[in-house]
Amino acid sequence: MTVILLILILVGALLLLVAAIRALGAYLRFRRARAAFQSEVTDEVTRLTERTNELESSLSALDARAAELPIQISDLQQSLTTLRVLIGALSASLRQVQKILSYSALKTLSAARIGRMLQTTSATRNRQQSG
Repeated sequence: MTVILLILILVGALLLLVAAIRALGAYLRFRRARAAFQSEVTDEVTRLTERTNELESSLSALDARAAELPIQISDLQQSLTTLRVLIGALSASLRQVQKILSYSALKTLSAARIGRMLQTTSATRNRQQSG
């Protein structure tokens, strides 16, 4: 009976040793996985920090450009107002030129018509006097 008890103790000790070795192996694998995971997380946090800094820089640049927009819009509106005034002045000038040209054309047309009428009248008189 002592032999059986001794065998059972040895089998139990052997099983305990196997379980302890497996537990130690699992613990070592866990530490390696944790170290790898921690390294990856640290690298990813570093990349995210760099990207966040880039985004903050871009956001600052966009804020500066957005702050300039009202000034640029105001300048553009002033330029458009000036352009409207200039177009109005050009339009008025072109209308005046058209009136002058049409009056001048009428004058020229009337002068040409009067000249023809005078020539016709002179020719008629010359014929009457000759005849």
